[in-house]
Amino acid sequence: MNRKLRQLLAGAGGMLAALALWQFIATGPMAGGPLPTVAATSVELAGLLANGAFWASLAETLVISLAGLAAAAVAGIVAGVLIGSFEPVRYATLAVLEFLKPIPPIVILPLVVLVFGPTTQMSWFLVFFGCVLPIIMQTVAGVHDADPVTLDTARSYGLGRTEILARVTLPSALPFIGTAMRVAAPAALIITVVAGLLGGGPGLGLSIYQAQAGGNYPVLYAYVVVLGVLGLAFQGASLMAERRLLHWHASYREVLTP
Repeated sequence: MNRKLRQLLAGAGGMLAALALWQFIATGPMAGGPLPTVAATSVELAGLLANGAFWASLAETLVISLAGLAAAAVAGIVAGVLIGSFEPVRYATLAVLEFLKPIPPIVILPLVVLVFGPTTQMSWFLVFFGCVLPIIMQTVAGVHDADPVTLDTARSYGLGRTEILARVTLPSALPFIGTAMRVAAPAALIITVVAGLLGGGPGLGLSIYQAQAGGNYPVLYAYVVVLGVLGLAFQGASLMAERRLLHWHASYREVLTP
C-alpha cells in the first residue's frame, strides 16, 4: 500500500470517527438539546444545496474573501519589498507595524461598521486588514533573508537594483510570502464569516446568524459543515499554489520528499 493511499484511508477513518462521536453525543449526553444529529444536519445540508439563496450567499462569501485576500497580497508584497529594501523606511514603519500586528479584525469591527455600514465594503476592508499585515511582515523577513554573498556577487556583475530585486531578493522572499499566503487564505474566509455573523455583512455569516436567531440548529450546523469544506478547499488551493510556485526551492523539495 503506497503512502498516499494510507494517508487517504487514515483521513477517511478520522472523519468517520468524528461523525460517529458527533452522533453519539447528539443522541446520548445531549439528546434533545441544541446539537442536532448527523442525519438531521445532512437533511438540512441537502436542502441548502438545492436552495438558490444559499448559492448566492456562498458566492458573496467567496467574492469578498478572495477579493480581500488578493488586494492584501498585492499591497502586502509591494509594501513589504519597499520596507525591507530601504533601512530608513523599515525603521520608520517598524513601530507602527508592530503596534497593528496583534490587533485582530474583530476589535475594529464596530468602527468599520460605523463607517461603512453592514455592507460588502465593510467585510472586504476587514479581510484586507486581517491579511495585509502578516503578508507585509513575512515579506520584510524574506527580503532580509536574502543571502548577502549572493547580493554582493550580483552587484559585482553589474546588476542594477531592479535586476537584483527580480533575480535575488524576490526569489529569496517567495518562501516567506508563500507561508503568509497559506495562513492568510483560510483567515480571509474566517474574517468574512465573522463580518457577516457579528457585523451584518452579506454572505454565509449572516445566514448563520439568522439560523441561530431563529433557533434552527440543524440548518446552523449544516452551514458549519459547508464552512469546514470551504476551509479545506482554501487551504488545499493555497498549498497547491505554493507547491507550484516554489517547486524549485531546495528546502521545499526536502519537505515534499517522501
